[in-house]
Amino acid sequence: MIPATQLRVGMTILYNGEPYRVATVQHITPGNWRGMVQTKLKNLKTGSSAENRFRSEDKLEKAHLEQHEMEYLYNDGTDYHFMNSATYEQMSLSADVLGDNVYYLTPNIKFMIEYYEGAPVGVDPPKVVELKVVETAPNMRGATVTASVKPATLETGLVVNVPPFIESGETIRVDTGEGKYLERAKG
Repeated sequence: MIPATQLRVGMTILYNGEPYRVATVQHITPGNWRGMVQTKLKNLKTGSSAENRFRSEDKLEKAHLEQHEMEYLYNDGTDYHFMNSATYEQMSLSADVLGDNVYYLTPNIKFMIEYYEGAPVGVDPPKVVELKVVETAPNMRGATVTASVKPATLETGLVVNVPPFIESGETIRVDTGEGKYLERAKG
């Protein structure tokens, strides 16, 4: 059990018997009243969000999630198929469970899949992925580098803003946390 004042963004807790991930935390101390913790929680089973206010003396149970490294294999049109790197068991996840992470799926990439009571509830992609640019506007001569960017469509369908010197066919590194261009891939 952890006190509500020790909640942090990204933690998983059990609330009303369901696993939730903490999305935001704000400590409120209104004058001479008791302090409280305002949170936004995301249900890991249903995906729904809820706001909740806890008293600072409330105790919450931390949810224990299993994590397994899974290698992405293929997409059959409706589901995305993964293989456990240790046991070679295969399983599939829907686009709903994966969310925006489908834009980072390339063959043989490894994701951490979180399980709660044997069911997959979350996906954690690598921090940085390398993706190939399939379409972007041609380089504009004389464009200033400081302020100009152009949209680029990547091999997975993700669209990111890139500097004007990036051409179609190049491989770039993308931050999966923010979905932003980082740099050209080396090699």
